[in-house]
Amino acid sequence: MLRWYLVYTKHTAEGLAQENLARQGFEVYFPRVLHKAHRAGRWVERLGALFPRYVFVRVNENRQSLAPVRSTVGITGVVKFGGDYTVVPNAVVEELQRRADPDSGLHRLKSLVPFSPGLPIRVANGPFAGLEGVFQRELGQERVLVLLKVLGQGSGVRIPIDSIVPQASGLFA
Repeated sequence: MLRWYLVYTKHTAEGLAQENLARQGFEVYFPRVLHKAHRAGRWVERLGALFPRYVFVRVNENRQSLAPVRSTVGITGVVKFGGDYTVVPNAVVEELQRRADPDSGLHRLKSLVPFSPGLPIRVANGPFAGLEGVFQRELGQERVLVLLKVLGQGSGVRIPIDSIVPQASGLFA
């Protein structure tokens, strides 16, 4: 019987764990994602784990044991709930694999920012509350860059995403 298990790896050792498990004959699924990171003053796309410190390993229980998995280089242990190892339903892993890009195998996370560049906004709270402006771009997961009209001129300001709301009409039109 084939079953997927969730394996907890050492910090940033998901790839090492995947390689070592595959070398031992285990089927491994290590979902990876492209995400934006700020490096050396600019935004770059970086490859990382979709679930940091976790990989999925498929075990044929008629021919394989979980014992070697627990002692594999790069692995901390097999995830348990109570005294039992966590069995991941096939449908979960299959859905993750289906959502990955068919060519690269990578996942792409959609932006959680509900604004698009050029959208008129109003600052709802914080030191700029009440000012109107234009959404420019996302600056990570919690901050955005907006162009606010301050003293008759447009100024780029970095503020928390939860401080802005859409505005009905354009300010700089």
